[in-house]
Amino acid sequence: MRPAPRGECRQCWEHAYNSRRAHKHLAPRENCPECVSHMVNGHPDQMIVK
Repeated sequence: MRPAPRGECRQCWEHAYNSRRAHKHLAPRENCPECVSHMVNGHPDQMIVK
């Protein structure tokens, strides 16, 4: 997998492009708590690629 580009959140990039591995612990139709947190609270500055 290629690294997240500048200005993108590392976690969101990983979850979007490697979704099966990142979400394998979830039940069918279960929301990922990490993804929901980012949607509600935004992305932490330390996770954005500079």
